[in-house]
Amino acid sequence: MGLPALEFSDCCLDSPHFRDTLKSHEAELDKTNKFIKELIKDGKTLISALKNLSSAKRKFADSLNEFKFQCIGDAETDDEMCIARSLQEFATVLRNLEDERIRMIENASEVLITPLEKFRKEQIGAAKDAKKKYDKETEKYCGVLEKHLNLSSKKKEAHLHEADSQVDLVRQHFYEVSLEYVFKVQEVQERKMFEFVEPLLAFLQGLFTFYHHGYELAKDFSDFKTQLTISIQKTRNRFESTRSEVESLMKKMKENPHEHKTISPYTMEGYLYVQEKRHFGTSWVKHYCTYQRESKRITMVPFDQKSGGKGGEDESVILKSCTRRKTDSIEKRFCFDVEAIDRPGVITMQALSEEDRRLWMEAMDGQEPVYNSNKDNQSEGTAQLDTIGFSIIKKCIHAVETRGINEQGLYRIVGVNSRVQKLLSVLMDPKTASETEVDICAEWEIKTITSALKTYLRMLPGPLMMYQFQRSFIKAAKLENQESRVSEIHALVHRLPEKNRQMLQLLMNHLANVANNHKQNLMTVANLGVVFGPTLLRPQEETVAAIMDIKFQNIVIEILIENHEKIFNTVPDALLTNTQQSLSWKKSNDSKPPSCSERPLTLFHTVQTTEKQEQRNSLINSSLESVISSNANSILNSNSPLQPSVNSSDPELEVMKPTRPTSLTILCPVPKEEPQVVISPSTSSDLRIPEVSHQWLGCQKGNASLLRSSGVCVPTEKEASFKTGSDAPWRSHSTMHLSPPNPSPTSPLSPSWPMYSAPSSPMPTSSTSSDSSPISSPFRKAKALYACKAEHDSELSFTAGTVFDNVHPSQEPGWLEGTLNGKTGLIPENYVEFV
Repeated sequence: MGLPALEFSDCCLDSPHFRDTLKSHEAELDKTNKFIKELIKDGKTLISALKNLSSAKRKFADSLNEFKFQCIGDAETDDEMCIARSLQEFATVLRNLEDERIRMIENASEVLITPLEKFRKEQIGAAKDAKKKYDKETEKYCGVLEKHLNLSSKKKEAHLHEADSQVDLVRQHFYEVSLEYVFKVQEVQERKMFEFVEPLLAFLQGLFTFYHHGYELAKDFSDFKTQLTISIQKTRNRFESTRSEVESLMKKMKENPHEHKTISPYTMEGYLYVQEKRHFGTSWVKHYCTYQRESKRITMVPFDQKSGGKGGEDESVILKSCTRRKTDSIEKRFCFDVEAIDRPGVITMQALSEEDRRLWMEAMDGQEPVYNSNKDNQSEGTAQLDTIGFSIIKKCIHAVETRGINEQGLYRIVGVNSRVQKLLSVLMDPKTASETEVDICAEWEIKTITSALKTYLRMLPGPLMMYQFQRSFIKAAKLENQESRVSEIHALVHRLPEKNRQMLQLLMNHLANVANNHKQNLMTVANLGVVFGPTLLRPQEETVAAIMDIKFQNIVIEILIENHEKIFNTVPDALLTNTQQSLSWKKSNDSKPPSCSERPLTLFHTVQTTEKQEQRNSLINSSLESVISSNANSILNSNSPLQPSVNSSDPELEVMKPTRPTSLTILCPVPKEEPQVVISPSTSSDLRIPEVSHQWLGCQKGNASLLRSSGVCVPTEKEASFKTGSDAPWRSHSTMHLSPPNPSPTSPLSPSWPMYSAPSSPMPTSSTSSDSSPISSPFRKAKALYACKAEHDSELSFTAGTVFDNVHPSQEPGWLEGTLNGKTGLIPENYVEFV
């Protein structure tokens, strides 16, 4: 059913029927406006998609055009040339098709989008403006009419006539606006029949033109397509005929690979692993090596077969000698040493097999090894801490301090590698190395001399500060207190071999002199630590952990430079006891959450039955008797002012009554994988041990340290202070408990951590004990400050903000015990705060 016609005569009446008919026309205009708006949006989306499609196809065509077939051999058949040309032909067809598509897209914007937007703006927009004007005049006419009808009849006649005239004018204007609006509405309804459909027809005509162009391109491409199909079939047939021959040749190569080797210009070639010394120890780098017997030239190309790329620059040397390496002199198999004329030192190589090593040694005229029983006589060209080594370092230091102490970037700016190797070759020559009075001539640059010094230190069989002490130096640098660091490093330096310590002292004195001139050379102590840390303190294996510890290597060198007079010219105090190390680590851990290495292995004290308690007491009896009798009695007999008397025949060891009660908790060391013996105060144990009197606790520090180093746990004077009075519930007996060993931050195998637990420390008590612990901790709630993921079943995983119930101290240092969602487990102490 169509829309009813709008009669102009109805405009004057403005009847309800007229208004309903007008509203239906207005609704149709709104519907048409929305439809055209959506159509324009969809058309723009279509054009954008066509542009993207054209861009993708054009890129695809460019890729086809850029690729060039490379056929095997130095000539191509006509079929191969046709196939090789096919990709360019494909690209040409696609480009022509996309050129036509671009013309269609550009035309679509003009014939579709622009006319629709113009119709919507000029026609429908004008009808909307006319409607606004019509509604405004309607409101004005109705208002004037109501006001006019409310005039009083008692008004003057002139005034009434004037009001009538004004109403007539407003009515006439309203009538005119109504006629114009009705005319515009009907005009738009008629115009949309052609101005709306015509752009769509033009757009479809463009699409047909594009597809017709594709059809014409396909007709033109038909001849080449036929030719290409024939060439592909011929090539496939030739492949099938030659494949069997190639496969037969491959099988022959598998059966007898040596009979089909190609003639090579080299006497020997193949892959070898070459030992290279680096900051972090030694590494074995794979090289492809070639050797020519006539010229005795060895060429080494670092190459990684997995990545298929070179790992560095090629190196070529002239062979001097080749010697087989005995298996017991190196951890690797199939090794041999090569000495070169134009390179100092020995190059250690590893062949791929015993047969491969034999072939290489035959090609190089290799010899069997001859070892001198006197290990002090080192082979020529080997860096050692001998007279020659000290002479080289002293000459380098003398040259630097006399000629270049103020040169900027000293030791940080490296010299040319070839010059450095040449200088080392001269310095390491036994003929000139013994001439201690001969200085390095002025022709050598300072950066060459400093690089030679560092290179010589890296050429040593091991780092100057030795592999076995590397971890100890790092741990010392990680101590919280600067004084403790210096003291520990002081002790470690004096544990080095004499030659290592002398060379280190020589070097540190020199570096201190360099640092004193840092205003001129810009080499502060920190800069020197960065330069020499990886050289003097490199680890045995290059790992991520070792790389993360570089900063601590630098700290060690800084401490050695800053404190060189004290460290090398004075004898260190007694080495830090395990107790002091433990306390230092505990102080450090108070400011940070426990690390993974400090997590406890066993976590909770479980309730034990009477039978298990008896078995445990039996085990403790035998363990305690062996530990105390073997380690402590001899020391007590010779050093203690007061010696407890023990009746060995008594099944229960009688306790000597001290002058004042004590409350000591002693952890007796036991081997790894065995439970630790913990002696803690209790009243329900059948096992007694000698208690230590307060007078004995006042023994000299030396005796206490000796006792600690023997495996017996002795508290320090500060730790041995006791409570007196009614608030210190002392017991006359000692109950023994089994406690799992705590992992030590300094040494996982250390049996003496913790060495001593103060009376206030929470300790596990046996289920048979009737007394409470000396200090009971109330169960409280705690809130997590950080998130934590459990590494053991007995730990709790939680997120930041989690609230725990029943939180109380645990027997594990640095850990609390709490309950979360019904599960009880361990919580890192520094991860939570009590609420």
